Amino acid sequence: MSMNSGQLYEFGPFRLEPDEHLLLREGKAALVTPKAFDLLVLLVRNQGRLVSKEQIMQALWPGSFVEEANITVLISSLRKVLGETEAHDSYIKTVPKKGYRFTASVKVAEEPAAGPIAASASLDELAKGDSQTIETDVSNGDYNFAAAPVSRAEASRAISRNRILIVALGFLVCLLAAAGYRAYRKSVAQRTLAVLPLRNLRQDPDSDFLGFSLADAVISKVGVLSSVTVRPSSAIEKYKGRDIDIKKVAAELNVDTLLTGNFIRDGDHLRITYQLIDVSAYKILCKDVVDLKYDELLAVHDNVAKQIIKGLQLNLSPADAQRIQPDQSVKPAAYEYYLRGVDLVASHNFPLAVKMLEKSAEIDPKYPLTWAYLGQAYTSDGTFELGGREQYRRAQAAYERALALQPKQPEAETFLANLMVDTGKVEQAVRLLRDAIASNSNDAAGHWELGYAYRFAGMLKESLAECKRAREIDPSVQSNGSVLNAYLYLGQYDNFLQSLPDANESAFFRFYRGFAEYHQGKTEQAAEDFVRAYEENHTLFTGIGKAFADSIAQKTPDGLQILGELESKMQQRGVGDPEAAYKMAEAYAVLGDKTSALRMLRSSIEGGFFSYPYFIRDPLLNNLRSLPEFGPLLHVARQRHEAFKKEFF
Repeated sequence: MSMNSGQLYEFGPFRLEPDEHLLLREGKAALVTPKAFDLLVLLVRNQGRLVSKEQIMQALWPGSFVEEANITVLISSLRKVLGETEAHDSYIKTVPKKGYRFTASVKVAEEPAAGPIAASASLDELAKGDSQTIETDVSNGDYNFAAAPVSRAEASRAISRNRILIVALGFLVCLLAAAGYRAYRKSVAQRTLAVLPLRNLRQDPDSDFLGFSLADAVISKVGVLSSVTVRPSSAIEKYKGRDIDIKKVAAELNVDTLLTGNFIRDGDHLRITYQLIDVSAYKILCKDVVDLKYDELLAVHDNVAKQIIKGLQLNLSPADAQRIQPDQSVKPAAYEYYLRGVDLVASHNFPLAVKMLEKSAEIDPKYPLTWAYLGQAYTSDGTFELGGREQYRRAQAAYERALALQPKQPEAETFLANLMVDTGKVEQAVRLLRDAIASNSNDAAGHWELGYAYRFAGMLKESLAECKRAREIDPSVQSNGSVLNAYLYLGQYDNFLQSLPDANESAFFRFYRGFAEYHQGKTEQAAEDFVRAYEENHTLFTGIGKAFADSIAQKTPDGLQILGELESKMQQRGVGDPEAAYKMAEAYAVLGDKTSALRMLRSSIEGGFFSYPYFIRDPLLNNLRSLPEFGPLLHVARQRHEAFKKEFF
């Protein structure tokens, strides 16, 4: 809609500046969505006159069909901004079945000329006199006119000096105001976006993988932009195949914008329909239908990314513009295997994910994201499926291949850092993560992994700070390898429990719930959670939990047998995760096997878990502290902890 250039409107405590897209209340900016602002301008400019619903729709959504309910929502949001109540309409009056009328008194004014120019004009008038002077009262900085005569030349020189000073000060004020306004608009404009899995309208199981994997591809594409915060793929996994309540999902993910859509596959033809929704304004920012051949899948995320940038009206920095360039080509068959592998990683089917991603790399070895996700699949298979050292070696090689093909590839750097921490290279991981975060301070996954690394090094408060920063950027961020153990190690058991998601979501988190309850002395509840987690899934961590449950039930031989079998597998296969080894040391200690406890403690410290501040207070190690071997082990952990602290803090 058009605006009168330079025209301002004042009503009550408000000042409306259409050209600046700004509403001020007593000099302070009020937050108004773009459509609501346009509606306010339309109503104010027609003060006292009825503005029909048809006129509003034509002005705000020309050539588009929208529901009248959109107008009601905008009016409601305006009334909240203006401070109206249901009982008293101070500004906007509803005319039933017709439209709306702005009833407050409005003062219309043109934008005044800049202050320095107006001030200079008054000084010019002063210079016309023969017997005036300017005297400075240094006590308060005011300028006063006195009767002592001076020459016209002297007065003119004084006037010129003051004109320059006033112009300079005025220009500085304008610059500061503009900078402040730009900062305000930037903070208001920063979007939070979630790209939800696409719905498969034909319920074809063989094509289901496209729903999540295509969403993940879009997330990878736009997630590097500094002008929008994008929820990671891990946050949207749970919406695969689910009916979506827009408001509820936006609230759960704490975002103001959602990308939703669906797809139909018919042989080698694919149709994708999607829409970008501004949830806060109840508005569709853009929508599109993409028809393509199945072997053109790679074009999808580039197409959607461009529409997101256009729909959100993002201003890209040169660096962002470079990052958003179309991906290099990849063979269609390789890309399909890549998408299948990504979907399987999200489903925690790591062995099959490895096979799919290996096949993708075999067909086309030049696509960097294939190698990044293949590395993640190898790493997860190495730890959770006890694949061990061989999978870690393959993961390292895959990450190096990804970064050789695309230096600074975000997923590869984050996944590689996690592998480094789990395999004892904590210091290298911190250097890598700090460098990545320096390039993108809004990288929630990077902050989260940095918090994970700090915990291994015993920087517990710093670990919490990084994890909290990650959650400020993305409240949904949560990773199995980075649960907030720092709370646990600081003895803040209630905070630790509150940091956990719903225990029903995974056996892993149920184990940790039981572990915190065990520390609180709630042994019966802890045993129940330990046993249930083990029944749900036999893994390294749930096996450790079952050993704790056996200690509670005084079934010491059973607990020691489980730990012995786990330790044997870890040694044979070279399984990393020294933090898990530490928990095995705790379990051995509780079960009374001090020799095995010291052995696993040594393995943990040598493997890269040197959280010395926790070691000296851990109550589960109390029956080891009198042993002669215990002190030297703690000394090794202390040396590395202090060296780490000296280098990084």
